[in-house]
Amino acid sequence: MEEQVVLVDKTDAILGLMAKTEAHEKGVLHRAISIILFNSKKELLIQQRADEKYHWAGIWSNTVCTHPRDGESYKAAADRRLHEELGIFTELKEVFDFIYKAKDEESGMTEHELDHVFVGQYEGEIPFNPEEVKAVRWISAAKLYVEIDENPDKFSFWFKIILKEFKERGLL
Repeated sequence: MEEQVVLVDKTDAILGLMAKTEAHEKGVLHRAISIILFNSKKELLIQQRADEKYHWAGIWSNTVCTHPRDGESYKAAADRRLHEELGIFTELKEVFDFIYKAKDEESGMTEHELDHVFVGQYEGEIPFNPEEVKAVRWISAAKLYVEIDENPDKFSFWFKIILKEFKERGLL
């Protein structure tokens, strides 16, 4: 059975469930989480999404992102997915949430998410899952901004929003 997402309104009131692919085809608002990990040098861990992803394949994005399952808290979803995608555990703290809508022109899918953003710190190996992640790397905020300015289409829409919020909130 296909994974389902939790549909919500703008106040995060639950409206029901829908198959993940259908929700992205219709652009229906649903719950999501994003994670940004930093190391001791204040570099961000970014990932390149696997080429097999059905939307936003092969682009660079934040450390991890996913959808909470029915009955799963945002924090539990963040912890679960950090391990599923990157094979690691670390303490995470929620810092803000936002709503966005963006269409992936290549797949025709639309992300419309109430995204809760978590941060954490990590040092060590990243034994990532190659079915989910093509590559990972640590990068300074300064270098990341240059790369995004030079090649904005190589980075996820939501990641660019998160970075803007981080900068405005003094988190970078």
